Amino acid sequence: MNISDRAGFDTLAIHAGQAFDPTTGAVIPPVYLTSTYVQDGIGNLREGYEYSRGGNPTRTALETQLAALERGIRGLSFASGLAAEDALLRTVLAPGDHVVVGNDVYGGTHRLIRKVHGGWGVRHSTVDLGDLDAVRAAIEPGVTKVLWIETPSNPLMKITDIVALAEIGRESGALVVVDNTFATPALQQPIALGADVVVHSTTKYLGGHSDVVGGALVFAPGQEELAEQVTFTQFAAGAVSGPFDAFLTTRGIKTLGIRMQRHSATAQLIAERLASHSGIARVYYPGLESHPGHELAARQMSGFGGMLSIELAGGGEAARRFAESTTLFQLAESLGGVESLVNHPWAMTHASVRGTEAEVAESIVRLSVGIEDANDLLADIDEALARL
Repeated sequence: MNISDRAGFDTLAIHAGQAFDPTTGAVIPPVYLTSTYVQDGIGNLREGYEYSRGGNPTRTALETQLAALERGIRGLSFASGLAAEDALLRTVLAPGDHVVVGNDVYGGTHRLIRKVHGGWGVRHSTVDLGDLDAVRAAIEPGVTKVLWIETPSNPLMKITDIVALAEIGRESGALVVVDNTFATPALQQPIALGADVVVHSTTKYLGGHSDVVGGALVFAPGQEELAEQVTFTQFAAGAVSGPFDAFLTTRGIKTLGIRMQRHSATAQLIAERLASHSGIARVYYPGLESHPGHELAARQMSGFGGMLSIELAGGGEAARRFAESTTLFQLAESLGGVESLVNHPWAMTHASVRGTEAEVAESIVRLSVGIEDANDLLADIDEALARL
């Protein structure tokens, strides 16, 4: 099926890479649960498929879908978001190179750069990406190879100016990478704003149903050579997504647009309710006019997303009690599914960055707002706050 590059987002989400099966006419393409492929003579491959570490039609379909949604030239699907990040970093970096990351970057990303690549001789600087002068000062010309952006950030929902940072990256020769996991391509298009590479934990909103783990990279036009290099790294190191994982992710993506609308609408209601509660010291949600990144988010996003964090006035103990008191908001790591989740980053997702520049305060609770009835979620939060 030939889909125009100018097709709307929801059309691309449903049809890109999803041609019906020509043999049976099945609307949903088959899931190719195979490890290897019969060749028409030695080296004469059918459609280029040889061994499923190197390529699988179900994975190819997902990668086509991802590239279309992010308006990139190639997508790659990985076994996890961190596997995607690692493949990119290993391809781009060598001992002695330098990376600039934000001071509210996802804990797993910070740990990967600091502990894994740091042990290999890669250095990093952690700065406030909202301070463009600080970013310029942190960049070491010729040595800084990657400028890593996460917007909205995890968990404090900082909004970073992708256009401005992309220009700084171009001036310095650093690769500009944007983690688009929170916003998704339904709400934000980093490549159109100047990013070189977009990264996703597809475990989150893209899969959307908390039933699959995966990651992805999408490369901007002009990054064809890098895409080839990372493709080789993936093949050589083997961190590929399996065909059924790819199928589940593709299935989730088809409803991404309408899900993000619901996530965003309900999160806005909850943020507004919590902003006036006496037990809440601060609400971190870019949809609030009081958020310092509100105007920027309104310019570079088409919605504010389903993630928000709150700071409990009672400190760390109140945060723990709240996180353990909700019912519909289930206490768990991860995010972006149809069900609502609550998380205490200091003790859970961001425990690995305690004592670093990326440490999260103990009083912070992160909410992943699902697509349940908004009134039920509001009641659940009200009841938990009443127990403090």
